[in-house]
Amino acid sequence: MKIETATVLDAPAVVHAPLLRAQWRAVLLALGAGVTAIFVFYWRTAESMLAIWSRSDTFAHGYFIPPIALWLVWLKRGEVARLAPAPEPLGLALIGACALSWLAAAAGGAQVVQQLAMTAMISAAVLTLAGWRVARALAFPLAFLFFAVPMGEALIPPLMEWTATFTIAALQLTGIPVYREGLHFVIPSGNWSIVEGCSGLRYLIASVTVGTLYAYLTYRSPWRRVGFTICAIAVPIVANGLRAFGIVMIAHLSNMKLALGVDHFIYGWVFFGLVMLLLFWIGSFWREDRRASKPETLAAEAPAMSRGTLAACTLALIGFAAASPLYAAWLERGAGQATIPVLGVPRDAGGWTRSDEPLTDWRPHYTGERASRFDVYRKGGREVGVYVAYYRNQQHRAELVTTTNVMIVQKHPVWSNVGEAIREPRLPAGPPTLRETRLRSTTQRLLTWDWYWVSGTHLANPYVAKLYLARDRLLARGDDAAAIVLATPYDDRPEAAQATLADFTATMLPSIEAALAEVKRGKR
Repeated sequence: MKIETATVLDAPAVVHAPLLRAQWRAVLLALGAGVTAIFVFYWRTAESMLAIWSRSDTFAHGYFIPPIALWLVWLKRGEVARLAPAPEPLGLALIGACALSWLAAAAGGAQVVQQLAMTAMISAAVLTLAGWRVARALAFPLAFLFFAVPMGEALIPPLMEWTATFTIAALQLTGIPVYREGLHFVIPSGNWSIVEGCSGLRYLIASVTVGTLYAYLTYRSPWRRVGFTICAIAVPIVANGLRAFGIVMIAHLSNMKLALGVDHFIYGWVFFGLVMLLLFWIGSFWREDRRASKPETLAAEAPAMSRGTLAACTLALIGFAAASPLYAAWLERGAGQATIPVLGVPRDAGGWTRSDEPLTDWRPHYTGERASRFDVYRKGGREVGVYVAYYRNQQHRAELVTTTNVMIVQKHPVWSNVGEAIREPRLPAGPPTLRETRLRSTTQRLLTWDWYWVSGTHLANPYVAKLYLARDRLLARGDDAAAIVLATPYDDRPEAAQATLADFTATMLPSIEAALAEVKRGKR
């Protein structure tokens, strides 16, 4: 792609090159105004992306995505310069859809959806102001911008589970005995656990980002591009399992002297780098050289473009983009004047009575709640701890549904998570599904059930909870919601503890609901 824009537009075969150049100047000016307006109105969303790039090594690559996208546009400059831009009013529908998606995400506190909507709005602006042909020519650079959005943390739990399963299976194949409990396992030489850093998400994101760019620049065939991208997804997942197995084996064979400190990470990145170099080297055997653009394919005429349509589309784009942040600001107008809720004690019921005797030193890790309490109830020889975290006027870092609200943080000095799953307790009333987590310390094991209470509904799915919260806030109903966590001790088998929690939930849930409803009505 060595043909410069000026050279193409000055070709003798071009009858209307000056007109085409003038059209592009107008469109570029409109695009500059539109994209600037997007960043002005959504600066908090852009700022949130920058903040994540700065604090997270997993998403630090985000700094490089916009420059690379601009470089890809520069590579396409000759091809794009030969296209006559034409505003597409239908693109305003996409602008509106992005703005509404951002508004719903802002209301529900789904930051990643806000970031995706803002990024999609840039592509929609190109379509609206330059037209379908230009948007199609720049499809990959515009799509590549989405790699700047820091997303993928939802993949951490399944990747951790896969890594643990792969590592343990590989160890057993070598004849090493393994005892597994959730993401923890024990071999004769020591204890191991799969934490978030072992999930391989960092490797996966780096591989997919670089692999997709490599496939675009190296291949012309869509099938080769797709095939290499699939390899860029699959290879790091398998490689991470081999990496984890290799680290455990190095430590085991060295009598736990190697691969335990900084070299743990060095070995991992060196191994990943070698695997990716091998992948790219193998992929280079099927490379397809880029075909040179031909000046003679330039159209001899530049279709007339209505400046009035371009101006109207630009103003409409700015108006559509501004509407959602302005409405969101209106919804937030009274957030700082909200009353502080006071949680009441759920009344005794069905033989379960409140006790002042402590049950455990464990507490769920919830942040930003407006009020919380932990009560202990006993019935016969059984005991259950009830934790309720109440949220009102939720905002970033003070919201109910977030990945930082967990039963226990990673690398806790006392407690560890040894496994969790989604359960269907089949109770006569209460949540149809809930999350069950097994926790342990050196002196106690706990089985916990937890779920959300949103709009008077019990649910465990975080995405559905976000939708409920978004609906309530958009309709100005408020966003009062709560987390309900039950905990009871158990021995080696959790069946008896599950029966205890089922009986407690069926009996005491009406009392818990009444306490929450009383707070929401403003009586406390």
